[in-house]
Amino acid sequence: MKVLMVCLGNICRSPLAEGILKAQLREKELDWQVDSAGTGSWHIGESPDLRSIRIARQYGLDITDQRARQLVAQDLENFDLVVAMDRQNYRDIMRFAKTEPQRAKVKLMLNFLHPDQNRDVPDPYWDDDGFEAVFKMLEKACAQLIATYANG
Repeated sequence: MKVLMVCLGNICRSPLAEGILKAQLREKELDWQVDSAGTGSWHIGESPDLRSIRIARQYGLDITDQRARQLVAQDLENFDLVVAMDRQNYRDIMRFAKTEPQRAKVKLMLNFLHPDQNRDVPDPYWDDDGFEAVFKMLEKACAQLIATYANG
């Protein structure tokens, strides 16, 4: 299974989601590939936001090796699942999807916790206090993602 986490700049939410999912997969001894990307190009090559690094570290995760990259059309071929952090990113990803199988791969992160409610993972970039709430949200959603896909 190959999973791509996607947010706007690939420095806050999607790096956290990538790190959390990788850690949970290691615990369950599942050999999946996980990556993250942003729909925007502002932060290409940069490390995750220091606040994301800090909250990840607080929960025992190291995401400092990640570097931001921009989503490309080929991602819809290369990954089995493309997970958008919010509805705007979902719409942006869907612009790349050319076929029904590609469109079927794109999911909203919080729909794993709240099916069909299309809730957004809030972008904590403008709110220093939002990172922990986002981390906990992503932790629960990643666990449910694994439960949904681990058994076929």
